[in-house]
Amino acid sequence: MDHDIEKRFTVMIDHRRLNQSASSPLFTVFSISFITLILVTTLVRISNFSMQLRSNDYSEVKIEIKRVIPQLPLSSEKDGERKNPIKQQYTQQMMQSPNLKTKEKLQVIETFSGDNLSEKFQKRVIEFVGDGCEVNFVMTWISSAEFFGKREVLAIESVFKSHPRGCLMILSATLDSPQGYTILKPFLDRGYKVLAVTPDLSFLLKGTAGESWLEEIKTGKRDPGKIPLGQNLSNLMRLAYLYKYGGVYLDTDMIVLKSFKGLRNVIGAQTLDPSSTNWTRLNNAVLIFDKNHPLLLKFIEEFANTFNGNIWGYNGPYLVSRVARAVEGSSGYNFTVMRPSAFYSVNWLEIKKLFRVPKTEKDSRWVKVKLLHMQRSGYGLHLWNKFSKKYEIEQGSAMWKLVSEHCIICDTGSVS
Repeated sequence: MDHDIEKRFTVMIDHRRLNQSASSPLFTVFSISFITLILVTTLVRISNFSMQLRSNDYSEVKIEIKRVIPQLPLSSEKDGERKNPIKQQYTQQMMQSPNLKTKEKLQVIETFSGDNLSEKFQKRVIEFVGDGCEVNFVMTWISSAEFFGKREVLAIESVFKSHPRGCLMILSATLDSPQGYTILKPFLDRGYKVLAVTPDLSFLLKGTAGESWLEEIKTGKRDPGKIPLGQNLSNLMRLAYLYKYGGVYLDTDMIVLKSFKGLRNVIGAQTLDPSSTNWTRLNNAVLIFDKNHPLLLKFIEEFANTFNGNIWGYNGPYLVSRVARAVEGSSGYNFTVMRPSAFYSVNWLEIKKLFRVPKTEKDSRWVKVKLLHMQRSGYGLHLWNKFSKKYEIEQGSAMWKLVSEHCIICDTGSVS
């Protein structure tokens, strides 16, 4: 249509040029004005048509939103206590009509309650943790016992491979069962000291800020959030246990590479700033602390005061990072931050390379360098099971080699 208009206009101008003098000023002004009008009209129509096409194609547009966790001041250090309107609104709603999904989430807490549980828990822990333990290890397991698979068993194997006289306690209601005993029996038959105990969370948190947090969660005054509550209970439980008894906490996807004996009050860095080589993020997959350490109490305080169940890692790696950053260098907080090579020498994006046989010379060199770093300065290797559980261990891969060197039952072929 626009093309026809321009064609007719061109013919009309050519016809007029035959009858009028080209040097007429009035004709020149009229021509320029008319041409400008036509061009503007054409551009507007084209623009409108283009915008219409875009609006009809909106379903193909993808927008990626990334959340950045800022280094916020610790709530325990703020002047006074500010009211949280979101929390107050949630509390009012819960008091009126508790959400069914929230009730289901809170059921996980019921496994940590029972008659005389505190007395039973305290007695079993004291009897188990004694002077005869080379190193006292602790893990948590909130999921069903049937999900405690070959990878988790491998983590236990690696503990006892490097610490034959070590002790491992697993805080778990599901493994503290006949099914759990069956899983742990191969270790008990070989004389290793391992025990699954139903934890008493109320007892562990008594006298800390976590006590009020737990009560608020139970009564519906605190939003448990979208993240599985069990994950955050594990984050809190490890802190409370270490504060009360001390020892070495390990995630169940951590492969121990050498003895931890001699390590005290240690937390591992996950990432470093490439220019300054200062740590930028810590991780709570490995925590080594004396009992009653003030940093652990600070961790629990921050957990209770700033709990957010909707952001992954906020009450875990992000929590220990922001607290450690706030108190680092302060008197009374003696702890050491170890470099990523100690526990996190391979990040979650690259972990799959260890499970596969290298296909290129470049990958082969990368694997050799990583294995050399682990041999020299690595105490453990975090497998990032959330990302690596889908990968099978290929025969001849780096993981195949690591499993072979750090196992005691050594059912290598079935580990995947």
